[in-house]
Amino acid sequence: MQTRPDTVPPLAPGLISDLIPGLIRILAPNPSLMTYWGTNSYLLGDGQTRVLIDPGPDLADHRAAILDALPPGTRLSHILVTHAHRDHSEGARALSDATGAPIYAFGDALAGRSPVMAAIGDQVGGGEGVDESFMPDVTLAHEAVIETEAGPITALHTPGHMGNHLCFHWQDMVFSGDLVMGWSSSLISPPDGDAAAFRDSCALLHDLAPGRLLPGHGAPIETPLERIDFLLTHRANREAQILEALRQGPLQLLPLTQAVYTELPTSHLPAASRNTLAHLIDLIQRNRIRATPELSENAFFSAA
Repeated sequence: MQTRPDTVPPLAPGLISDLIPGLIRILAPNPSLMTYWGTNSYLLGDGQTRVLIDPGPDLADHRAAILDALPPGTRLSHILVTHAHRDHSEGARALSDATGAPIYAFGDALAGRSPVMAAIGDQVGGGEGVDESFMPDVTLAHEAVIETEAGPITALHTPGHMGNHLCFHWQDMVFSGDLVMGWSSSLISPPDGDAAAFRDSCALLHDLAPGRLLPGHGAPIETPLERIDFLLTHRANREAQILEALRQGPLQLLPLTQAVYTELPTSHLPAASRNTLAHLIDLIQRNRIRATPELSENAFFSAA
């Protein structure tokens, strides 16, 4: 993983920020190595009804903060979920029960996996942070338009970080979930994560050319195309490093990760190894490397 500090000071959990008129961010109290300051929940609109993007973790304090951010006399009309990781989706059902607002998402935690990832299933571990019980009330197809009082919102199926990942296009902005963030590259942990899908989804956002990205963690991204280009170059460089290491001889996953991610502290290596594995699966599919005796976390990987 590539990490860097954002350009603004860390925010306090529970902080409510008016980003622009009609857009409020509520920061969940779940800061961690993987969530940075915490999960960003966004309220959209300035009418009698509001739209929520990513209810965050199932924490009573965060739920209360979201409800308190609704101006008097307004109500929640839609709960949109970018993907079924607990730090984004787990609070959806309790908030829906409290407000009557239906939950919209691409599908359950297994939805949207590529045939390759569906086939390898449990061979490669994974499953970190997955909200296995998540089920939306309304499923959204790619490019489905949700009509709201805040204006139309277009759902974009953008797998890569997770198979059921959606970004949401509103006005000239895209809520990018965990696909594109400013403070870190995304975790791509198979079979939920998919390196090939990540490239395609980033290309889709690049072609859309939004004016601003609002990620699931960290600060808004004011130069989206520059950030997407950086992430795609970063992934290409990692792939080249992996291939170069394997040209020296077969390696298992952890030694290979240590050879490639030389700049990371030991505490980050488990997450980095998941990204390495995602690259390895992609390279196997492209006949660039092979796994012996078969694809698994414990296989020996070698150049083809």
